[in-house]
Amino acid sequence: MNAQKRHEIFARLRDHTPEPTTELHWTTPFELLTAVLLSAQATDVGVNKATARLFPVANTPQAILELGIDGLKEHIRTIGLYNTKAENLMKTCRILVEQYGGEVPRTRKALEALPGVGRKTANVILNTAFGQPTIAVDTHIFRVANRTGIAKGKDVVEVEKKLLRQVPKEFRQDAHHWLILHGRYTCLARKPRCGSCIIEDLCEYPEKTAL
Repeated sequence: MNAQKRHEIFARLRDHTPEPTTELHWTTPFELLTAVLLSAQATDVGVNKATARLFPVANTPQAILELGIDGLKEHIRTIGLYNTKAENLMKTCRILVEQYGGEVPRTRKALEALPGVGRKTANVILNTAFGQPTIAVDTHIFRVANRTGIAKGKDVVEVEKKLLRQVPKEFRQDAHHWLILHGRYTCLARKPRCGSCIIEDLCEYPEKTAL
């Protein structure tokens, strides 16, 4: 795929969704970090339901620690893997309080040192909470990047690096959100909705489906 075609793809995605953002509900960097930690193998809808119960009671690292592990589990028990997620969140809150004054750090190295935080989660925080032009490659982005030809790669890190090189600078800040939304609602895993896709004529997927 050439640079002109990539530019047109992101221009259309921007025209369709001028101000894309995560579908997780959050108001502070810590709330976003908590929501992303809880989102592994869970839907955004399910996470939002849990945080709607949790955040009014505890939405800071200190408040989570004071809630205690059992209290935290009670609020998030509707989410898959809630036991492990609760343990990681408690450990993360302790580190945030003891090392960062209760604030979420703004560097990849510090974020990835937090329990339960990997490269993808760190990228989400850096991009969405702190406005850095990172691209967090999840299953949706990996699929869309490979299927369309925007950035082909064998693993998520390779795709991420290619996207950071090849996505035009003017689109890089929001590329993460556009690609996720496209993968979630149009470029579906089992049967992509090519007939209603706004970039169908630019996409290089050889097995396009009809409406």
